[in-house]
Amino acid sequence: MADGSADTTETEAAPPPPMEGLRLVQQGAEARLYRGLFLGRPAVVKHRFTKRYRHPLLEERLRRRRTAQEARSLLRCRRTGISAPVVYFVDYVSNCIYLEDIVGSTTVRDYIISEQQSGKGASSLTLLAEKIGDILAWMHDEDLVHGDLTTSNMLLRPPAEKLDIVLIDFGLSFISALPEDKGVDLYVLEKAFLSTHPNTEALFEALLKKYSDASKKSAPVIKKLDEVRLRGRKRSMVG
Repeated sequence: MADGSADTTETEAAPPPPMEGLRLVQQGAEARLYRGLFLGRPAVVKHRFTKRYRHPLLEERLRRRRTAQEARSLLRCRRTGISAPVVYFVDYVSNCIYLEDIVGSTTVRDYIISEQQSGKGASSLTLLAEKIGDILAWMHDEDLVHGDLTTSNMLLRPPAEKLDIVLIDFGLSFISALPEDKGVDLYVLEKAFLSTHPNTEALFEALLKKYSDASKKSAPVIKKLDEVRLRGRKRSMVG
């Protein structure tokens, strides 16, 4: 749920969240992720730590805004029926979000890799791609832009074969009705998808087809996606 990697010497130690059996499971550029029990329930706490190179007032505003926006986006998903972790508690003093731990889950990234290696997963992967397209159409029709779509930011509840997808890591999310923002969202996923999963162009096309069929607002979004792709190719040619 945290993005990238970071030098921990730039950051302060995490405040001790009120959780039992607390353990660090991921260190990212913007946040640390812990697992433990929150009021007796398996939980994950995402702590946005201070970046010392930023001005303190700017840093505090940025951390609080991103924490609030992530919590709002998760609640918006669940309110509209999109599967996302339950928000148990938000602490705006320490900038921590306490979330449901999807116990036993696997990332969509790991599932695709496993199915490709087995050589038997063509039909299940096509169905998975279509389900992702359907969920993203639903999300974008609610004018919610994820901001960091990758197959690592999608979980499969156990058993994975049921393809029950849970969206996570809304730290860069925002609300927008602009087709440009939604087109960029899809472009980010496409770049991440094809770089992580080689030879899956047909799978991503199946995802986009389902997105187009399921979304009431897909036509201008797909048009913008094509424009963003063209800009990306031009940048690559120029270097």
